[in-house]
Amino acid sequence: MVSVMENKLIIFSGAANPALSKAIASEIGEKIGDAEITRFADGESQIKIRDNVRGADCFIIQPTAPPVNENVMELLIIIDALVRASARRVTAVMPYYGYGRQDRKAEPRVPISAKLVANLITASGADRVLAMDLHASQIQGFFDIPLDHLYVNPVFLKYFTSPEFKALVKNFDDLCIVAPDAGGVERARAIAKRLGVTLVIVDKRRPRPNQADVMNVIGNVKDKTAIIVDDLVDTAGTLIKVAAALKKEGARRTIAACTHGVLSGNAIEKIEKSDIERLVISDSIALKKTSKKIKVLSVAELLGKAIKSIHMERSISELFA
Repeated sequence: MVSVMENKLIIFSGAANPALSKAIASEIGEKIGDAEITRFADGESQIKIRDNVRGADCFIIQPTAPPVNENVMELLIIIDALVRASARRVTAVMPYYGYGRQDRKAEPRVPISAKLVANLITASGADRVLAMDLHASQIQGFFDIPLDHLYVNPVFLKYFTSPEFKALVKNFDDLCIVAPDAGGVERARAIAKRLGVTLVIVDKRRPRPNQADVMNVIGNVKDKTAIIVDDLVDTAGTLIKVAAALKKEGARRTIAACTHGVLSGNAIEKIEKSDIERLVISDSIALKKTSKKIKVLSVAELLGKAIKSIHMERSISELFA
C-alpha cells in the first residue's frame, strides 16, 4: 500500500536563519514544519519533530553560519530526528556551508574540516544536500550522497541590470568586474561575460588567516566603476584592501558583491569607513546589523525553485549560471 505521505513535501527550519526559511516556504506555497528546538541548561540542543513525517520528503533549511559549531550540530540532530521518524527522504539545504574554507591541507598537520563536516552530514542520515556558492567546488566531491550546487549569479545579475543599480552607477559602459584573487576568477568571469564588461584580477597573498596583502592589479580600472565579486565577506579585510588598491589604480568607485555576508566582529563598521560605496550580499546568512552601504538580495526564490525541482524529481540545471 502506498503511503499517503509519499509525495508530501515538508520544510523544516533550523534556528540559523528562520526568516529565509519562511521566505522559501512562501515561495513554494508551503508552511514551515512543526519542530521544537530547545536547549538544555548546559547548552545541548534538543529537537522534537511534532509533525508526522513518515514517508514524507523533508527539507531542512540550515545555513551553518555563526555560531558555526552550534548550527552544524543542530542540523545533524534534526536530520537524525527525521530519519528516526521514518521520513522517506531528508535533504539538508545549506545556503551557506560553514567550514568551507578548510577544504585542503594548506600546510602540514592540519585537518580538512570541510570533508569532516561532509562525513558528519552523511553519517547523520541525510539523503542529499542542496548548497549554494561553495567556497571551493571540490567540496561537492567530499560527499558520498548527491549534492546539488546552486550559484547566486542569477540573483546578482538581475540586480546589476535593474533600474536601481543603473541609477546608482549612471554610466553602465564604465563597469568592470574584479576577482579579488586567483581562486575567484571563474566566478567573476561568469558575471563579466553575462554583463559584457571587462574582467580585472587582483594578485593577492594571505600571510595568515583573515589577513590579505594586495600585491598587484591586473587589468585597467582607471575611471571605471569596479565591482569586486567574491563568495563571502568575513572580517572585510580583503575587500577593503582590494578597494584601496583599485582606488590607487584610478578606479572612480568600488562596489562589492559577496554571496555570504558573514561579517564577523566590526566588519560592518570597517566597510562603512572604507572606499566601498555599496556591499551587495544575499540573505543566505541573517544580517545582524543594518547599514546604508549594504544591499541584501533574497535567494528565497532560487532555493525555492530548487527544492520544488528536487521534490518533483526534475532537473535543476536550468537554475545554474
